[in-house]
Amino acid sequence: MRFILSLFLAFSLLSSAQNNYPQDYFSNPLEIPLVLSGTFAELRSNHFHSGMDIKTQQRTGLKVKASANGFVSRIKIAHYGYGKALYITHPNGYTTVYAHLQKFSPEIEAYIKKKQYEKESYEIELFPKAEDLPVLKDNLVAYSGNTGGSGGPHLHFEIRDKQERPMNPMLFGIDIKDTTNPIIKSVYAYPLDENSFINNSNTKQKLRLTPLKNGDYNAENIEAIGNIGFAISTIDRQDLAANSNGVYNIQTFINGSRNFEIDFKRFSFDETKHINQLIDYEHFSTKKQRLQKLFRINNPLSLFKSTLNEGIIKVEDSAYSVYKVRVADYKNNESWVTIHIKGTKNSISKPKEKNITPYYIKANETTNLKAGNVSVDFYKNTFYDDFYINFEVKNDTLKLHEDIKAAKNNFNITYDVSKYSNEDKNKLYIARLIGYKNYPSYTSTKRKNNLLIGRTKKLGTYALTMDTIKPSISPINFKSKQWLSKYRYLKVKINDVGSGISNYRATINGKWILMEYDYKKNTLTYDFNDGIVTDTKNNLKVIVTDNVGNNSTFETLFYRK
Repeated sequence: MRFILSLFLAFSLLSSAQNNYPQDYFSNPLEIPLVLSGTFAELRSNHFHSGMDIKTQQRTGLKVKASANGFVSRIKIAHYGYGKALYITHPNGYTTVYAHLQKFSPEIEAYIKKKQYEKESYEIELFPKAEDLPVLKDNLVAYSGNTGGSGGPHLHFEIRDKQERPMNPMLFGIDIKDTTNPIIKSVYAYPLDENSFINNSNTKQKLRLTPLKNGDYNAENIEAIGNIGFAISTIDRQDLAANSNGVYNIQTFINGSRNFEIDFKRFSFDETKHINQLIDYEHFSTKKQRLQKLFRINNPLSLFKSTLNEGIIKVEDSAYSVYKVRVADYKNNESWVTIHIKGTKNSISKPKEKNITPYYIKANETTNLKAGNVSVDFYKNTFYDDFYINFEVKNDTLKLHEDIKAAKNNFNITYDVSKYSNEDKNKLYIARLIGYKNYPSYTSTKRKNNLLIGRTKKLGTYALTMDTIKPSISPINFKSKQWLSKYRYLKVKINDVGSGISNYRATINGKWILMEYDYKKNTLTYDFNDGIVTDTKNNLKVIVTDNVGNNSTFETLFYRK
């Protein structure tokens, strides 16, 4: 059976490989061999990874080259996310993206800094015209870095189509050495309604996996009845790195017929949030392991291909079935899992008890919950499914279920703070309490008269929190009244222990200076090569404001020839 399925899949892959993606158009954006720390469409927190993460030998400052002829069509610099990112549009309609950069090539850097000084803002987004910044293939455009939300030095590289949808760069002939089969770490079986059971249980079951000599797996046999589904935890590794990366394709078969497929080839950014419906969100939230469901319920992802009954298996009494899962990487290295299913009514037991509360969420309706000084507004289509929700308010603490239900849209939490003094109102914010120590994490909060309104996608425990502590500011590499003639950079440390830093502003002798904020190191850095400092005696002034408006000012003199 496995041979026949593999032969069928080989013909299918051969047919799909004859595509229109240019194979010799895009080149390696670095001058070193390609080794990946992350692959396309890898499962990440609240999103699919939109490109490939290329290792930079644990260094920053490697030359980044244009992967093909084109022009710089977008530049975005942000404290978080992609950090410093460059977008190049090519004559064939595709766009390449280079992110987490340290800095840009001299010409592009000068273009950006001029705009930053005009707007007096480090964070900026620009859309140059085609004639402003043309580039040729293999031209230097930037240097690799670790800016934004990067967890370590690397280059994030993307290829997007005309609709700005990210695509797997390997489709374009960007080759990564990979002869290693994917690894299947665990398999779970799910009863999908109250009338379905697996091994006398109405709850999901972890199945014991037995590795085989050929690299495949057998899962323990199950007895079941009704509608069931499966989920797996799986990773892939390339030959030159030990990183746990994402896979390219997952298919399932029931008695030799394909009934489900998910193909990680392309997606759009407006659908990436649905990753939380693809995975078992409760399992991830409680156990920090991502299980990919091999069935589809209320999930509009375009990654799904051919499905039979949405991947759901209907098990009838006295029926025997063989369920197979095939996991493959882009190089078509594959691993299989085989599960034997015996249909029997003897598997029926008592259904699991429902958590029934006075509050019920209907996914296709708007629901308002209110108690004390707190109200919560769930708008239509906030959630994927209907469910009973826990809702309790004590003093200024809101217990809003647990973070085990995936939300696809934001909802509002509103506190009436009219009982507080005007002075205290200005220092309040809504915080989500994290961990067993209930660490307060700032939730984006707006003020409207006597109301504080927070927007979030996370269930959990929230509380009104007061922040009366000003941010701290201190010099790192200089002292007051010091001569800094030989210094290239001026560095300041900033920090806030409450609501978090909202914004900052720095001037020298009254002139705004561009200070780069690295939130991971809590540093602000000014480059003297910007040419703002021309006087011998200089007054540095830095103002930092947190999210409730507390601000601190740091002033000092320094000298420079």
